[in-house]
Amino acid sequence: MNTQRLRRFGFIAAAAILIAAFVWVLARSGPLAPVRVVTATVARADIAPMLFGIGVVEARRSYLVGPTSAGRVRSVKVDVGEQVTAGQVLAEMEPVDLDQRYAATSAAAARARNAVDTAAAQLADSVARRRIAAANANRYDDLGRKGFVSISVSEGKSQELKSADAQMAAAESALAAARQDFARLGAERDGAQQQRANLRLQAPVNGIVTARDAEAGSTVVAGQAVLRLIAPDSLWVKLRLDQNRSTGLAPDLPAEIVLRSRPQQTFPGKVARIELISDSVTEERVAQVSFDSVPTGVSVGEMSEITLRLPAIKAALVVPNAALRQRDGKSGVWLQTADGLRFVAVKTGVAGADGMLQILDGLKEGDAVITHSERDLSANTRTKVVSSLIAAAPSAAGK
Repeated sequence: MNTQRLRRFGFIAAAAILIAAFVWVLARSGPLAPVRVVTATVARADIAPMLFGIGVVEARRSYLVGPTSAGRVRSVKVDVGEQVTAGQVLAEMEPVDLDQRYAATSAAAARARNAVDTAAAQLADSVARRRIAAANANRYDDLGRKGFVSISVSEGKSQELKSADAQMAAAESALAAARQDFARLGAERDGAQQQRANLRLQAPVNGIVTARDAEAGSTVVAGQAVLRLIAPDSLWVKLRLDQNRSTGLAPDLPAEIVLRSRPQQTFPGKVARIELISDSVTEERVAQVSFDSVPTGVSVGEMSEITLRLPAIKAALVVPNAALRQRDGKSGVWLQTADGLRFVAVKTGVAGADGMLQILDGLKEGDAVITHSERDLSANTRTKVVSSLIAAAPSAAGK
């Protein structure tokens, strides 16, 4: 009988120990255990704000070289990657009948030049005839007044003067018409010559060929590009910044540019221009960032990472950026108080390069805020403040 009692007592004691151990485990590491958290103190410090965004290398000045009228490409003299100089012939178009048209208009202009000379000679003859007619009319008018000749003879000489005046006026008109015709044909000749010259596609500036869109024998329309050029000294980066985090963006801000192909190098630059139109779809602002010195070998279309340094803010109220949380559509932090946790909405300012965030309203110096936690928090969550959520790895024994 005593043996059975002892055995029953042992079972009860073992069960009590197991239950106590289970409760202890739940209280220490189970769902009933307090949540381990890491806190930080709200303090004042100098903050160096920065803006960060992704950009694409583009050419500020690019050129499309093509014909001014439809035609067929005769030859393309340069290839992609070649450097060209201003005025260099890059390609030529087939002239078709432009040479014949230029010859025809040149011949017509020469004929008009001869017509001008003829009309000028006729005008000179008319002027001479009119001069003689005027002298005869004056002389016979004087003789008529003195009675040496009849009135009819004097009137006849006056009529000859009027006829000479009319002939001289007609000669002047014919000379003016010949000159106008010569000017018209000369303009047609110059136009044909200009059209012929336009068939030689020349480089507008010193640049590099980036695309060859047509080959010899291809037919292109007016304005279609045969070659594409860029000015290599005009490369800059098209930067995109989140509109919510673009406060302080301004021209001439110093920039640090890291190209995707050279992640270990940083190239200095500055904000050259801020676009007036933002991207409403991606909610981004667009700015152009220029290099202080364009690096050699950079390619158009290359991705880059850009950091903009803003003027430092002295003695700002700051918390670690990791403390910021979103709750019910509001930005705030979990405040550790003597009575437990409390979510406080805050108004933030700029973010620093060291991960600190400026607080404009909602907190005061000395408050303790939670930066990291094992799981999501609520106002009723029990917490345990630790220095780090990552336990130190035990050292290997015997080594």
